[in-house]
Amino acid sequence: MTSNNPSSDNQSIKDNPAGNFTRLLPPLPVFILQPLLNHIVKTIAGRHPELFARLGDSCKKRFLIDPYNLPIFLLLQPDPDRPQLRAYNRGKDVDHDVYISGTFKTLLRMIDGQTDSDALFFNRQLKVTGNSEAVVALRNALDNMDATLAEDVASCFGPLSKPVRLLIDRIIKPGKTSP
Repeated sequence: MTSNNPSSDNQSIKDNPAGNFTRLLPPLPVFILQPLLNHIVKTIAGRHPELFARLGDSCKKRFLIDPYNLPIFLLLQPDPDRPQLRAYNRGKDVDHDVYISGTFKTLLRMIDGQTDSDALFFNRQLKVTGNSEAVVALRNALDNMDATLAEDVASCFGPLSKPVRLLIDRIIKPGKTSP
């Protein structure tokens, strides 16, 4: 496993003034996010058990997801017995097998199926390092889903699912320059 501090890599994709701003913010109380992240990952795992079969041995890998223009990053371990999605403040070293980094908007567009991960990688809007077999397995598993992860995430908010989906759509709207 690789240990990496995402803050040290976040400027390697492109210079990002918003990313510099997030380093000035105080650490977020990520423990507040944890129940929501647990609910999201368990709900998605329950709705899409086929993801684990497609991931194969890669479901035991740890995927560090770094939306580098936000003050936090996420660690996903898609273990079928105990799926986990944890938030961490920048500056924390976290063991991982795969590192995936881009702007929050880029990552949202990717999980909503609105953009091609290969094109993002070759255009340097997405940085991916680590276990290439696990990266390919994750990409193939997500590409073969009938729904999008963004839709599933929004649905986790129950009666607020429609406003959350509208917010996601607003963020990922082409041409919009925020997150």
